[in-house]
Amino acid sequence: MRTLTEQTEIILLNNDSINQQITAQIKANLAFHKAIYGSGVYEYKKPKKLLSAGMTNSKTAKNTLDTFILYLSPYTQNSFGINICPKASAGCIASCLFTAGRGRFSNVIHARQNRTEFFMKDKKDFLNMLKNELIKISKNAVLKGQKIAIRLNGTSDLDFIGLIKYHLNFNILDLPNLIYYDYTKIYGKALKYKDSKNYFVTLSLAENSNLKEIKSALNLGINVSAVFKNSLPSNLLGFPVIDGDKTDIEMISNKGVILGLKAKGKAKKDNTGFAITDLTKYNF
Repeated sequence: MRTLTEQTEIILLNNDSINQQITAQIKANLAFHKAIYGSGVYEYKKPKKLLSAGMTNSKTAKNTLDTFILYLSPYTQNSFGINICPKASAGCIASCLFTAGRGRFSNVIHARQNRTEFFMKDKKDFLNMLKNELIKISKNAVLKGQKIAIRLNGTSDLDFIGLIKYHLNFNILDLPNLIYYDYTKIYGKALKYKDSKNYFVTLSLAENSNLKEIKSALNLGINVSAVFKNSLPSNLLGFPVIDGDKTDIEMISNKGVILGLKAKGKAKKDNTGFAITDLTKYNF
């Protein structure tokens, strides 16, 4: 497996096929990686908790349900250089919101990095800790008679449901009063959970998405998110577009729609097509 440095150098050597924006972001990611890891040796400290309260995020703070989110360091920002967002596109990487809001503070960055190293180096212990936190949240929710929303991939794209089931033989979807939701760029993951009663997975549209898969997902009732630079259109690919920024859990009460998201942060300057400006590409 190539290291992050080797992967980055290969991309930069072929920069005829990549725009300056992406090249600059990849360089920044590499600098970030070197600043934290140096020689690549990193010893994590087991965190006190894995899940963060949703009130720390401006969008999830608008949710009608109390929310907890798991934040890791995205893409290949770990000492192994392993991509935990395996289908991330160039535009997605460059526009990633992992440094938005509180994510720009060094203590938050290091906390996310530490959790990621914990996951990478002691996966079973990490998953057991996550399971126990979810059990505790579920018990409290039952006592209070309320539903709680859980987003396991705030800045990653992993199948934690499957991982916990495989490594711990425990199905967290059976925990009462918890509603899970996520965004993914993995078509198979969206299909896998399309019939789940309490795990709502939205497929994310990117500049390199297979549009036949996107339309297939929509026809199956799976929601698709799309980022727009300008105002939201009324429809895309023949499906209605709704305001996906209203709350972070719009996917829970809708099926087979486009969750329109306004470009934020770095995405406002995107020129890869990740943040949509030309709607004609999607009229077929």
